[in-house]
Order: sequence, then structure tokens, then C-alpha cells
Amino acid sequence: MAELLKNIYSKEFFAKFIRSIQKIEPNFNERSFLEQIYDAEWEGKELKQRMRHISITLKAHLYEDFEKNTETILRLIPQLLKDGFKQDNLEFIFLPNFIEIYGIAHYKTAIKAFEKITQFVSCEFAVRPFIIEYKEEMIAQMLLWSKHEHPMVRRLSTEGCRPRLPWAIALPTLKKDPSPIIPILENLKNDVSESVRRSVANNLNDISKDNPAIVIDLVKKWKGVTPETDWLIKHGCRTLLKEGNPEVMQLFGFGSVDQIKIDKFKVLTPAVKIGGSLEFAFRIINTANSRSKMRLEYGVYYQKANGTLSRKVFKISEKIYAENSVTTIERKQPFKIITTRKLHIGKHQLSIIINGTEFEKKDFNLIEG
Repeated sequence: MAELLKNIYSKEFFAKFIRSIQKIEPNFNERSFLEQIYDAEWEGKELKQRMRHISITLKAHLYEDFEKNTETILRLIPQLLKDGFKQDNLEFIFLPNFIEIYGIAHYKTAIKAFEKITQFVSCEFAVRPFIIEYKEEMIAQMLLWSKHEHPMVRRLSTEGCRPRLPWAIALPTLKKDPSPIIPILENLKNDVSESVRRSVANNLNDISKDNPAIVIDLVKKWKGVTPETDWLIKHGCRTLLKEGNPEVMQLFGFGSVDQIKIDKFKVLTPAVKIGGSLEFAFRIINTANSRSKMRLEYGVYYQKANGTLSRKVFKISEKIYAENSVTTIERKQPFKIITTRKLHIGKHQLSIIINGTEFEKKDFNLIEG
């Protein structure tokens, strides 16, 4: 079994971390710190709970003054690097969390700290309460960050203001009206850093879930500028493509399916055990006298706890199919237990989707392993 992510906070990690912090804070109390870390609830805490617990424990072993604590953290980062810790280690997410918890009333100091800390470990989660509390100031600041020389600061300017950033608090005002974000994305759409461009794409994808028209307008504006921007806008439209949005399909060259047929569609495993795989096959027939560009997907209708079905779309391929061609497709879909989806035994369904158009559905049953 894979090691639980929360166990990144090992005894070895804390021992090394304490050695680093004692080099800049000689009076840091190792014994007291570890006793408070490993309290009665430690084992039951999940990753984010452990992160927050470390932030609170660290504060208890530093100073009352936020400014002084910020100086300590900023001095600590170069020491951590000198001692062999790598940049962007998930373990150190408690450093921006410290600023998030204790810095909300110290805006200027906190913002300066975020700009420095994010160059060591991302502050994308920690800035979000500041966007909620200081929306206008933070949007202006993030616009400045979008022109920063360091790519991780530029990435923070777009990743931090994603309306629906996973595992983070949502930004309701930006979900409703994302227009303040657009100038930031405009500045970064051709960024030299792939990580930054990917963040722009993820921001677009977030926006598309609440304001598809805004994203479609940007696609029309940015399409064809550079190959990198073309990749970015398509990745940013992945939800709209999975939903089969007709305008988006057309923008990316996926046309009518009037001359496309599906036959010999078979579910090869009508009873799928939990832990096993759904196996299926079908043929695509392009009856046209010309080549056809197709986005080929399948939809799995998972049974929910209340007995209703909810579709999730999986991509197979995007390719050109020759005129008057017949192509056989075979696929497997695993039904392993994962943390992001609870499996329920009983009736499920499978469908084939081409260019956003859903064809015939087939039933299958999920059974105990």
C-alpha cells in the first residue's frame, strides 16, 4: 500500500527542520515543540490538519510579534535551502499557512512575505483569505505579480485567484464575475514558463464552469497567436469540451457527426467486480467521402448513494479518421477504490461520445469484489 501523504511529516523531517531553525533561532525549544506536535490527536489528523497544527505549534515557539515572526521565516528559507531542503516541497506548506493564520490583520507585511515565500513553496492557498478580505488591493497586487521576474511569483498571481482552486476555499465574487482576473491572464498567456501557462489554463477552466461565454470570447481572441497559447486555450476548455459545448467543439475543428456511425458496441464485462475493470469494444465507421477530425470519449454513469446515475467523461483520443473507414476500439476502465470517488454496487451505464454527441448507452453492473 502507498504511503499516506500526511506521513510526509516524519520524525526525520522534524529533526532536520529543527536543526535548521535552531541555526537562526538558537533558543528554539526542540523538546517542547515535538511534545506539542505529537499530541493525542496527531495520528488522527489528515494532511491539512497536520499542516495547520504545525503552524500553530510553530507560533507557540516563536514570538508574539507577527513582524518578528515573519522576519524569522524569511531568514529560515535560505537556511533550509543551505541544509539540503528542496524548493516547492509540499512539507513546507505550513510556512504560507502561518502567514495566512496570523497575518490577515497585517496586510503589507503579509504580502511582502508571500512574494518571498512563494519562491520556495507555493502560497496559492494562503493568499485566498486575503483576496476575500482585501479584494481590490489583492487583485491590484496580483496584477503587479503577473509582471514579476520570478516565475513562481507570476504563477501565484494566476493560481491564487482561480475561482475554484481544488482543495482550497472558493472565491465567490470571482466565480460570479471573473472580469478582474482577465488582465492577469492576458499578461501571462504567453509566459516563458510552462508552469505559469498551465496555471492560466487551469484558471480558464475554473472560469468556464460558471462563465463559459467569457472563456469562449478569450479563445476566439487568443486562438492562433502561438502554438503555446493554442495548447493553453484548449487545456483551459477541457471541461467545455467534455460537456460537448457546440461552439467550443467548432472552434477546435470538431464538426458534425451526421456521417459517423457506431456499431458492434459491446460491454465485454457485464458484471464488474470492485477492484476489477470494465472492458468494452466498438467500431467507428466514417461513411463520409472525406477525412473527419474526431474527439472520441466515453461516459461512465456511476451510481450514487441515492441510486441515481452521474456521468463522468473519459477521453480516448483526438485524431483524423480516413474517409470511408472502419476502426475498432477496445478499452478498459478500472473500478478501483480511490479517495475521490465512492463506488456503489448496482446498475451503471456506459456511453460512447464523438465530438460532444453521445451515442448509445449500455448497462453493466458493479458487484462486490
